[in-house]
Amino acid sequence: MNLSRCSGILLHPTSLPGRFGIGDLGPECYRFLDFLHESKQRLWHVLPLGPTGSNNSPYQSDSAFAGNPLLISPEKLRDAGYLDRRDLSSVPKFSQRRVQFAQVRNYKSRLFLRAFAGFSESAAYRRFEAAHSWWLEPYARFMGLRAANRGVSWTEFDPAVPPRSETVCFHKFLQYEFFRQWSEVKAHCAKRNVLIMGDMPFYVQHDGADVWQFSKCFDLDRKGAARTVGGVPPDYFSKDGQLWGNPCYRWKEMEKSGYEWWVQRFASALELVDLLRVDHFRGFVKFWSVPAGHATARKGRWITGPGIKLFNRIHKRLGHLPLIAENLGVITPAVEKLRSEIGLPGMVVLQFGFDEGGTHRPNNYDRNLVCFTGTHDNNTTRGWWEELTRAANENPRSEANAELKRVKAYFHCDGRSIAWRFVQAAMTSIADISILPMQDVLELGCAGRMNVPGRAKGNWNWRYDEKAITPELTCRLHSLAEVSGR
Repeated sequence: MNLSRCSGILLHPTSLPGRFGIGDLGPECYRFLDFLHESKQRLWHVLPLGPTGSNNSPYQSDSAFAGNPLLISPEKLRDAGYLDRRDLSSVPKFSQRRVQFAQVRNYKSRLFLRAFAGFSESAAYRRFEAAHSWWLEPYARFMGLRAANRGVSWTEFDPAVPPRSETVCFHKFLQYEFFRQWSEVKAHCAKRNVLIMGDMPFYVQHDGADVWQFSKCFDLDRKGAARTVGGVPPDYFSKDGQLWGNPCYRWKEMEKSGYEWWVQRFASALELVDLLRVDHFRGFVKFWSVPAGHATARKGRWITGPGIKLFNRIHKRLGHLPLIAENLGVITPAVEKLRSEIGLPGMVVLQFGFDEGGTHRPNNYDRNLVCFTGTHDNNTTRGWWEELTRAANENPRSEANAELKRVKAYFHCDGRSIAWRFVQAAMTSIADISILPMQDVLELGCAGRMNVPGRAKGNWNWRYDEKAITPELTCRLHSLAEVSGR
């Protein structure tokens, strides 16, 4: 498919509606994909698809290769014969607007165990196990060890306590089901002329299978604890910077293996999606390293990354890849040089377009860009406008007031229907690709926000109402795609 001049929707699968407490790969997913096709949207942008940890962030996963079992559809388990109709007859009354992660995990874990009891290995399962054994076996063993050691960090695993073989097999079954269901979703996307745009985090979670298995590749002390962790210095999102807590890489150690872990990581990601947004692209040039134990990211330092050497190796092994560089924030000429050398499009975010520089304003775009109205880390556009207006009213001499005036002058409006003003600006811009968060298409306020960087709890739980997709909305988006040539 020719990707020039197209648009799409940013929506993580957990945000889909449905009766099982969390969006999954069942009927509502297919309904959403049909909506994309009917509204002439050719991209579905999802966040990282890995199994999430205790804070529910897609950017903090138990594995860089595994899929999130919470996305497995119970209805597809029933259709596969692992469950029967009675197993799905007494579903708890979950919230339809928010994911209640603890309750969902509890319910789905019991359901998955019941499905596993009805599962028997097939030829398809054995093919999957053989093809993915290089990461599947260590991941399932890690999850088995975590269960046997009552959930403690891998640095505290008792070497005398082995994983139960049944638990290891259970986690392999979950991965088989995730990949089976995802492959069916991806095939439906292809039929509907929709490509999937994925997202690869720069770092991985410390208490995960990758750091446990490849500990020499991470900056750890002798007991396995992180010596330094990643983040970013103070920026637009946070005055204290962002402290992610993920262990930094030992790039020289990774280089000894020809960056094999990274090669496999890119290859695996692109089996699941058609193109890939590389989060925190600047980290490949220089990354912000903070001593472990610090309360904020203020007292870190920039450390040189692998740069072009890593991508030369990846290209040699895998060829040219369909990647997009996340180059937001304070970006140096060296970062842009690397992006240019690799030939990757960068990102612009319309919400960032009304400071004095105006870099993210459509009149300053070129074609080789992906334009977002906002990202998963931004407020919704309506919520952003309401916050900006509030700040401007509180202090008429503030930068917020100056920014508000620029927005009003640019759009010749007083803020009514601001989300769709942004949608129209993104769609009619010169940028080859425009991505619209579903919240902006639905014109939602701050209650629809997905993530607040720096806030530890209460993120990632937004879901849209099943009645939100209407024929009128579909027609409106389709018409805009037509008139903007997308």
